Amino acid sequence: MTITQLHYVLAIAEHKNFTKAAEKCFVTQPTLSTQIQKLEDELDILIFDRSKKPIELTDVGRKIVHQAKNIVDESDRIQDIVDQQKGFIGGEFKLGIIPTVMPTLLPMFLKTFIKKFPKVKLKIEELTTEEIITRINDGHLDAAIAATPLQHDIIKERVLYYEPFVGYVPNDHPLSQLTKLDVSDLDLNDILLLEDGHCFRDGVINLCKALNDSHNDNFQLESGSIETLIKLSDEGLGMTLLPYLHTMDLNDKMKSQLRHFNEPSPAREVSIIYHKNELKMQIIDALHNVISGIIRGAIAFQNVEIVSPLPK
Repeated sequence: MTITQLHYVLAIAEHKNFTKAAEKCFVTQPTLSTQIQKLEDELDILIFDRSKKPIELTDVGRKIVHQAKNIVDESDRIQDIVDQQKGFIGGEFKLGIIPTVMPTLLPMFLKTFIKKFPKVKLKIEELTTEEIITRINDGHLDAAIAATPLQHDIIKERVLYYEPFVGYVPNDHPLSQLTKLDVSDLDLNDILLLEDGHCFRDGVINLCKALNDSHNDNFQLESGSIETLIKLSDEGLGMTLLPYLHTMDLNDKMKSQLRHFNEPSPAREVSIIYHKNELKMQIIDALHNVISGIIRGAIAFQNVEIVSPLPK
């Protein structure tokens, strides 16, 4: 039994197809099939039921895949240990970022990080929080940037910054007469929200639920992007709440429709998160230091009250 064979087993289990698994492993399909056959002969069992389309794991195959994942993960960590000992900051690093953070934060830090750490090969994906948790657990992500706290036993969180909520209030809206907002001014039924699955949406709902538990979940309108929410608000369909960094590039007319909150301002906590057994800490430290250093100059708010992204 070899580590290479276990890599092949995991690839087939993921793709449920020998040809696709071979492409993922950069080998020919006959090479991969031969190695799997050798492993099955050595163990005197069948790992895969080839009569099914797509291919399925046998009962014992499922147990083998679970153990194979642990073995492969631990073998991969040997290089991480060596890199950490040498102080080497480089290699491939898979990073996930939630959609309401990606478009504003990434342009702020990426160029600086690449210039400072040219040997790190970042592979960045925009993913929902749920997808991020699954991929960290499965070993398909080294780290992610997400709204916290998440309260997951396997995940560690290091705060990067606190980002205040800002009201975007069209001129014909009743709240446009106010210079600053209080949380008590908000009406959940009058706020344009992101569609289900966005943690920023959950944070807004939790902010309003804290005021009144007899809320109505029949929202007027939901959208997949913050930019669309702004356009809908401009059309007079309601107000919305924005993360502070999304307000920085608005034009002067749009900025005139922003309403900040009285302190303590409601805010979301944004952290870099990773598996509790993650060993690429030198890269995580580098990301944390670069991002938090840049954000300190962009967000001047200090007195904030954190709104959880999780339903209460």
